Amino acid sequence: MQRTIVDYLHAAVNSGGSDLHLTVGLPPAVRVNGEIIPLEVDPLTEDSLYEMLIGVLTDTQRAKLEESLDLDFALNIDNVGRFRGNAHYSRGAVEATFRHIQEKIPSLDELGHDRMVKQLCGMKDGLVLVTGVTGSGKSSSLAAMVNYIAKCSRKVIISVEDPVEFVFSHGTSIIKQREVGPDTHDFSSALKYALRQDPDVIMVSEMRDLETIQAAITAAETGHLVLGTLHTIDAPRTLDRLIDVFPHNQQSQIVAQLANCLKAVVSQRLIKAAEPNKRVLAEEIMLVNHSIRNCIRERKFEQIDGLMEIGRKEGMFTIDHHLCELLKAGRITPEEAYLNSRDTTVLDDFMNHG
Repeated sequence: MQRTIVDYLHAAVNSGGSDLHLTVGLPPAVRVNGEIIPLEVDPLTEDSLYEMLIGVLTDTQRAKLEESLDLDFALNIDNVGRFRGNAHYSRGAVEATFRHIQEKIPSLDELGHDRMVKQLCGMKDGLVLVTGVTGSGKSSSLAAMVNYIAKCSRKVIISVEDPVEFVFSHGTSIIKQREVGPDTHDFSSALKYALRQDPDVIMVSEMRDLETIQAAITAAETGHLVLGTLHTIDAPRTLDRLIDVFPHNQQSQIVAQLANCLKAVVSQRLIKAAEPNKRVLAEEIMLVNHSIRNCIRERKFEQIDGLMEIGRKEGMFTIDHHLCELLKAGRITPEEAYLNSRDTTVLDDFMNHG
């Protein structure tokens, strides 16, 4: 009997996998605790993979894939789960990746975030960014923040997503989830019109281009709390990315706007835990105080690490200090700590003096 995408997704979930990769010429493969593990089935052919994928897409999605050659979409399968899918072409053949979205939105505590992240959720305005590489848990963190706000306050929350991943319950708030494609043409226009929908909080699943970043900054400047993600590994690179996406003649204006509206950058990664087959969240938090605001204005991003060290009493900390905390708690090994460290002298001091 010919297997379907549903069969492979079911196998991925049963194995505890986070992602399913469908590639021509290889068996389907599942990412489990960061490792890629092939399923014990025959390699996929170009024709079989195309037929399987087209079978789960709507006519509109098929047309968009043919036109754009890339497609992000959501997929709900009864008794299996919800998935974020990406279909794309590779060497002329259609291939796909699926991310399993947990039905229950994890809490900030369950994810392992510092208590400062809850305090960021209580801000009335400004821009708060969650950053990290693909697969570092940014979407889960953003969903946990929105869920926390919805349950602990009475707000109007508007999310702009591509696609919608976690499905929120309103709590004591009103949540409007808008998906690029079915509900709005693109991120930037959705953000522009969101300002007319009486929002308190705006969540942007990915700030991926100039227009979206500009619209998010404008929303943060005009009295709204804006939560968003970027594919950057730390605060200095986040600032570089936010500024460098703009033409040179606009960068001085963006620097001034960021200095005024950026409130915090939470940079995270998932690393191997000391416990077998587990991963743990490691993060750093930059809060924009007077000194860091001046750093942004003067574009002296190389000074940010030092200012985060100085600002530990305010709630900031670097990835290296969090790695030390995880080591102290026995949650990670020294090898994993050094592998993920930015400044190994911090770990050296901890290992030598405790």
